[in-house]
Amino acid sequence: MTDLKLKVTMDLSVVLVVGSCFGLLGNGVQSDRDDEKLQSLPQDQPYRTGYHFQPPKNWMNDPNGPMYYKGVYHLFYQYNPYAAVWGNITWAHSISYDLVNWIHLDIALSPDDPFDINGCWSGSTTFLSGGKPIILYTGGVTMNRQVQNLAEPKNLSDPMLREWVKSSHNPVITHVDGMDSENFRDPTTAWQGPDGLRRVLVGNEMNSHGRALLYRSRDFVTWTQSKEPVHSSTRTGMWECPDFYPVSIDGKNGVDTSSLDKFRKHVLKASFNSSDHYVLGNYTAVTDNFSVDTDFLDNGSDLRYDYDNFYASKTFFDSAKKRRILWAWIQESDSTTDDVKKTGLVYSHFPRSILLSKTGKQLIQWPVEEIEKQRTVNVRFKNKELKGGSVLEISGITASQSDVEVSFNSSNLKEADLLDPSWVDPQLLCSQKTASVGGNIGPFGILVLASKDLTEQTSIFFRVFRSNEKYVVLMCSDQSRSSLEEGLKKTIYGAFIDIDPLNEMISLRSLIDHSIVESFGGEGRACITARVYPKLAIDNQAYLYAFNNSTFDVNISTLNAWSMKKAQIVSFTKRRKPHLN
Repeated sequence: MTDLKLKVTMDLSVVLVVGSCFGLLGNGVQSDRDDEKLQSLPQDQPYRTGYHFQPPKNWMNDPNGPMYYKGVYHLFYQYNPYAAVWGNITWAHSISYDLVNWIHLDIALSPDDPFDINGCWSGSTTFLSGGKPIILYTGGVTMNRQVQNLAEPKNLSDPMLREWVKSSHNPVITHVDGMDSENFRDPTTAWQGPDGLRRVLVGNEMNSHGRALLYRSRDFVTWTQSKEPVHSSTRTGMWECPDFYPVSIDGKNGVDTSSLDKFRKHVLKASFNSSDHYVLGNYTAVTDNFSVDTDFLDNGSDLRYDYDNFYASKTFFDSAKKRRILWAWIQESDSTTDDVKKTGLVYSHFPRSILLSKTGKQLIQWPVEEIEKQRTVNVRFKNKELKGGSVLEISGITASQSDVEVSFNSSNLKEADLLDPSWVDPQLLCSQKTASVGGNIGPFGILVLASKDLTEQTSIFFRVFRSNEKYVVLMCSDQSRSSLEEGLKKTIYGAFIDIDPLNEMISLRSLIDHSIVESFGGEGRACITARVYPKLAIDNQAYLYAFNNSTFDVNISTLNAWSMKKAQIVSFTKRRKPHLN
């Protein structure tokens, strides 16, 4: 296949009609595989989403190696091709031109070599000199031994990079004596230091403490371990899926992973305790020293990408639009038995752009701008007073598949309840003061995936408290009434948001997609993702409401809500005889 410059003008709805994707994907280039077939994904599940990324079927977990290459976005991910539960882990591969519509390709890496026979586990991609992408991933040798391996594209002139070849040098990184080889995985994207050497981090645990081991290499094959980890913590266990990247302190663009610009901070992310936590700090490239502003779980600090269903995230630098994009895995909230019945309904979050806040104290996240192409019918209004104890239906859109932006204010802030100094845990506070527990200023917000009679509802709401002549804003996601079905995980989550309600609106954006609700408070300063399974509020029986259960009135300054089109997600794969390891 010739190396052609692809145009971001693809209409996958046309692809579905003509039944051949490569005639459009490659500006007239046809597939040379007679046994390749294009198939749309089944849509007969009430909880299958409309515009979130999803595999054809079965189990997926960690996103792996996302990148932008010759006009194409690539996403790899942990995938079981044979069942709706974890096992037989491969690297599945999908591509997109707009981060919304996707084509599933053949599996990129399968566990069929001694160095990965127990699974091709998580890892990252890095661009070498000349723009060549290379994968560094964890191989499961046995259940208690993990190593790091390389793979490279078979044909660099294929912008879809459909075939990958494992290195003859594998494994390229192995554990040393005294290291816990059972917890030694998930290499990061590599970056280049001023000495020309590439650096990479690998997650590890030693004596029940999490740490990120640092390795250096000149040729990406021979690696030397640093004497000290780039960082470690006595407050956490194993660090899964670490990530390490720079963010600009004075700009609106993302930064390349190898950038040595002095006007930046570094982010170190680690996945532990079922959440993705991060710290900010200063990285000195010459010495590889990383000094954190505030450490993991230190003095009540708890910086997270998301305060609910969000794990094993991975970022990449999008060179086309100069932005850093974040992916993560949305886990199921029901039982394994239910997963098997549904043949798998595991998803990825909608990709988010990620930047450093103006204060420099935290990251902010926002859905990538391409999502706005999915907006259709719009309902909007301004300056709507919500009386205390009132509920307002937002009609005219498809409430089960929508994008909602709303901002609130109150002229009665001086009446806000006092914040008890012992209320330091926002999740506990949200659990004690649910959406049905009235206060002076709050709870107010929206009820999503709600039944007509509000028997089922998932509430995303705010409360405002007074504390030492300042105001504290609490954001909650209350799933306790999300479904009539018993046995589901119906947790309530919360976060304090750095908002001054005297000088800015309290804003909320929620992406609602059948069984997923991603909510962004304070323009992305706090994010909470819910995974819910309503029995009544399904499809056209789902409703959207704004509510105010406060003593005092709250004003909706603006509300914009859109119905969302379905993303086109299709499979274009070669028929293969199933093989189980």
